[in-house]
Amino acid sequence: MSGCAARRYLAAALSRCRVRALPLREAPSRGLRALCAGGAGASQLPPRRHLSSRNRAEGKVLEPVGVFEVPKPQGKYETGQLFLHSVFGYRGIVLFPWQARLYDRDVASPVPEKSESAAGHGSKEVKGKTHTYYQVLIDARDCPHISQRSQTEAVTFLANHDDSRALYAIPGLDYVSHEDILPYSSTDQVPIQHELFERFLMYDQTKVPPFVARDTLCAWQEKNHPWLELSDVHRETTENIRVTVIPFYMGMREAQNSHVYWWRYCIRLENLDNEVVQLRERHWRIFSLSGTLETVRGRGVVGREPVLSKEQPAFQYSSHVSLQASSGHMWGTFRFERPDGSHFDVRIPPFSLESNKDEKTPPSGLHW
Repeated sequence: MSGCAARRYLAAALSRCRVRALPLREAPSRGLRALCAGGAGASQLPPRRHLSSRNRAEGKVLEPVGVFEVPKPQGKYETGQLFLHSVFGYRGIVLFPWQARLYDRDVASPVPEKSESAAGHGSKEVKGKTHTYYQVLIDARDCPHISQRSQTEAVTFLANHDDSRALYAIPGLDYVSHEDILPYSSTDQVPIQHELFERFLMYDQTKVPPFVARDTLCAWQEKNHPWLELSDVHRETTENIRVTVIPFYMGMREAQNSHVYWWRYCIRLENLDNEVVQLRERHWRIFSLSGTLETVRGRGVVGREPVLSKEQPAFQYSSHVSLQASSGHMWGTFRFERPDGSHFDVRIPPFSLESNKDEKTPPSGLHW
């Protein structure tokens, strides 16, 4: 199939796919739904062991899923690799990899203390290292089981019409770090239930893994590369609570005779200790290249005050920010509460908001 034919096929096929249009102000708090094919404990299972998954809707306790494979400590997984998410437990399949720069302040080199600047904390020199992430599809059957811990409509695009505050969300599309992949194999020719599975991938028993990319996936990736690309990841741990932030540039829109630049950012909170803690407040500082510094305080995040425990140690969400400048910085803290009522602040690593200046034209929404 030629590239043009692939795009025509995909446009027709995806016109039947439920790509949801959401007002921008609602996106962070809607669509919270996503298993536990093996649950968080799946990471304890040895390679080649058979997996099972829960299926509450049909009243079944266990059902066969596949066979675990040996995880790859090095290298990368190929398109079509089936996996369980080691933290959130859902079943998924790899679409394609991203090579990101990971800025981990936990391994940064200490330098003399400095006063706080527009970049946030000024006390560490952070050097990025290459780290692999994957664009993946989430099995729709698993979405209801992790709705309290991870959004499944976190990948959003600006709309291509005059409403500068509208966006589109693709359900069941996620970014997954290499170490969170627990690979498995299956004899099922359609092992993942997602509306895009058979439009992006096809079964080929001569390949390993036996699912290969269709021309439609390649065309979609190429067309939307600037708005899907994962380039920088920021991480920092405070009192055994690790915060990971991934910013994405979404594009520019004109509003009231001015340019407004939009970003989405995905945040993952992980409790690395056994003590139960609950997020109570957020405190953001947002610096714009135009010279403005905004402070935002509020209860919880996206309308939630998640509890992080040994059984459910992580929570992941996405939100959005806009500036009237082409770049800026964000940083801040999350306030957590312990069982005894005491509080402590967890640092949010500072991260840059950069626009794609190389693009000759701004994005015009979601391209099929």
